[in-house]
Amino acid sequence: MFNDKSILITGGTGSFGRKFIRTVLRDYKPRRLVVFSRDELKQFEMQQEFNDPCMRYFLGDVRDAERLKQAMRNVDYVVHAAALKQVPAAEYNPTECIRTNVHGAENVISAAIDNGVEKVIALSTDKAASPANLYGATKLLSDKLFVAANNIVGGHNTRFAVVRYGNVVGSRGSVVPFFRKLIAEGASELPITDARMTRFWITLEQGVEFVLKNFGRMVGGELFVPKIPSARMVDLANVMAPNLPHKIIGIRPGEKLHELMVPRDDSRLTLEFADHYVIRPSIRFIVDGGDYLTNRLGETGKPVDEGFKYSSDNNPWFLTLDELRQLDSQV
Repeated sequence: MFNDKSILITGGTGSFGRKFIRTVLRDYKPRRLVVFSRDELKQFEMQQEFNDPCMRYFLGDVRDAERLKQAMRNVDYVVHAAALKQVPAAEYNPTECIRTNVHGAENVISAAIDNGVEKVIALSTDKAASPANLYGATKLLSDKLFVAANNIVGGHNTRFAVVRYGNVVGSRGSVVPFFRKLIAEGASELPITDARMTRFWITLEQGVEFVLKNFGRMVGGELFVPKIPSARMVDLANVMAPNLPHKIIGIRPGEKLHELMVPRDDSRLTLEFADHYVIRPSIRFIVDGGDYLTNRLGETGKPVDEGFKYSSDNNPWFLTLDELRQLDSQV
């Protein structure tokens, strides 16, 4: 569905964006592939690696509504990946996080509708489910904006959906490269915030493939959640540095012990499919999306039990030590 189409990705110079560009160029023949981001150095570096004739590079910030409208002209599909994502930084700089993650989401929605974009998928995070920090709260607001956007399209055909998943293995600022840096520098111990801590894990490849697949699945208004494994942070540290002791340093500002992707309060809206969950919108749209039990690919889901929740500590799928070693070696 992406052949001869124009695709724009906000925050396209990030870890996800680079993998997304590489995957689309490998598997499809798009008419245009537009990287929209505010970092000129990263764009310059990407141009050395991705110089296919279909590539376009737009300097701009999602806070700038007019620049977004310019960039989205004649675009068919949009992936919204731009965000301020560091939990402690958001706690200390709340207004900046709100401007990018909330106001930026509004600008993406307006630009997409004004330009008649066909489909938009916004990337979310497990931290947006029952948020305990400002970053998660801004992403929850963003999720709500993108879902509700399906109700303000008027006569336009633009449809919006959200993809929510957990920690991306090896992404910039995440724990795997952080541990690797400490180990390479000869650290005598690894810092662990709490020995009980668990997290959802997904690879960049899996995240990109899930997003691409959901462009085909989406009706509009869905929040897609993949079925992915959990890992204990203590196990990860033991795999990466089996001979190093751990130092418990305490949870950082705004951090959770366990992450949540489907809150119990959303169980009445949640459908289970073979490899993912869908949280249906709680509001009715002017253009009815149906009951969401069957998606555009013909896959059929079923309602989950009342009181169901999907969290990193009650997940039936935990990575073993051998699986963690294999994952670490792939990063």
